Amino acid sequence: MYPGLVESLARENTTKIVLLVLDGIGGVQSGPNSLTELQQAHKPNLDALAKKSICGLMNPIAPGITPGSGPAHFSLFGYDPVESLIGRGVLEAAGIGMEITHRDVATRINFATIGADGKITDRRAGRISSEECERLCRKLQANIDLSKGVQVIIKPVKEHRAMVVLRGDGLSGEISDTDPQAEGLEPLPARGENPKAEKAAQLFNEVILQAKKILSDEPKANFIMMRGFAGAKAYSSLKERFKLNAYAVANYPMYRGVAGLIGMKLHPVTKDVKTEFEALKEVYNDYDYFFLHVKYTDSRGEDGQYYEKIKVIEEVDTYIPMITALNPDVIAVTGDHSTPTALASHSWHPVPVMIHAKNCRFDTVQTFDEIACIQGGLGIINSLNLMPILLANAGRLLKFGA
Repeated sequence: MYPGLVESLARENTTKIVLLVLDGIGGVQSGPNSLTELQQAHKPNLDALAKKSICGLMNPIAPGITPGSGPAHFSLFGYDPVESLIGRGVLEAAGIGMEITHRDVATRINFATIGADGKITDRRAGRISSEECERLCRKLQANIDLSKGVQVIIKPVKEHRAMVVLRGDGLSGEISDTDPQAEGLEPLPARGENPKAEKAAQLFNEVILQAKKILSDEPKANFIMMRGFAGAKAYSSLKERFKLNAYAVANYPMYRGVAGLIGMKLHPVTKDVKTEFEALKEVYNDYDYFFLHVKYTDSRGEDGQYYEKIKVIEEVDTYIPMITALNPDVIAVTGDHSTPTALASHSWHPVPVMIHAKNCRFDTVQTFDEIACIQGGLGIINSLNLMPILLANAGRLLKFGA
């Protein structure tokens, strides 16, 4: 991608684009019938849409690279995922509407379970409820005291996820994660990646030490792990870059955070997947780019629940007519990354994508899944290329050159 090229060609228009992201949708052929979750699912509406679309596969970052959710979404929105990389703490903060100042360093925390031997037995503390997370955050906030002229702010996010912000002078967010990303291992200490960050790293280690004592009487969430340390960072908005008046319907703070940082208007959190789809109709006349995010395909993938992930796909399929009934100029359906239940984690596998538009070239793909989409007319692209393709199909890019 040539820097600034798409922005120079973007133009105002009244056309509408809907981007449906099924988080972690990609799988591998590991099910009982050697089928991916998408192949196994009964999804007549997605398959019917695929027959009238151009399909392909996308590498979220680059071939062979396993992406985090933050950079994967930045890429979907047309932002270079390497240049735009920011720690998850700031994304979580933006997602819950908390402003991060130039004096802050934020980090995402997982409440976790640690055994008597000091090793992690559950990285998500049994996926405790959001209400339990709120109680634990209040407990920590009331009892942690650094007494070094640095303020500690602890906020719940959702389920086992929360965030910690240190606010003070001379702090840097260039700190290594304490989450080893696997159970059966000991948590890591926070380490400054340069001398400037060492002060904040030691303060975060003190927070972890105090939290361990405070949570020692908890049956599940008796420890915290930190990842995604970051300070504030500014981004150009979708309006500034691509002339888009954008709206986001997403229930999880991290995805709301990415959307908010690039200027999308955020819909209030909804109660379930169906109401997320219903939200599109409520605001359809007021915006021209819509990001609709479904989280549970990823959650079921991370938990290794093959049939539960299929159920989420099948539920989403029943709501596809709610999008097509609006008759947007462009409909795109894809994922931010793959989360195969066989791996119970994010993976490097490309994700399927289909684009339905009046002037797109339909191909011969008959079903929406990873294997069928290999044969699609889009071929294999990087997610960073999705935005200009959507803009072009929506009539929002001028010709380049004479």
